[in-house]
Amino acid sequence: MSTEPRTITVHTVDHGPLALVCPPWCVGGHEDGGYRADILHRGPDLTLVFRGRHITDASLVQAPFIEGTDPELGGPTPGVSVSVIGRTLDPCGLYELAAAFDGYADQLRALADELAALREGDR
Repeated sequence: MSTEPRTITVHTVDHGPLALVCPPWCVGGHEDGGYRADILHRGPDLTLVFRGRHITDASLVQAPFIEGTDPELGGPTPGVSVSVIGRTLDPCGLYELAAAFDGYADQLRALADELAALREGDR
């Protein structure tokens, strides 16, 4: 991943060619032929895989031309897109999601304990 911002040109149907400065974390993949509001800077995916199955991924995103700054809609300020919930989160929302994963992990451990006790009782 580059550590320097770089300038690219994206051709849009509503505003023609646009010169954009990508943030240093952007991995590219900007497609020509769309609308200016659909341009999205995306960082590398952080993927959760369990036993070979894709569970979810998250990445930094920024939609520099979208109206408003609601992180759930994307916006000109960076957020994190989480595919499992289909939303873009601000830092507070991402901490809330991490806490939810922590809580779910605790529930899974309790379920594993219950399963272990049941299997022990079957012996």
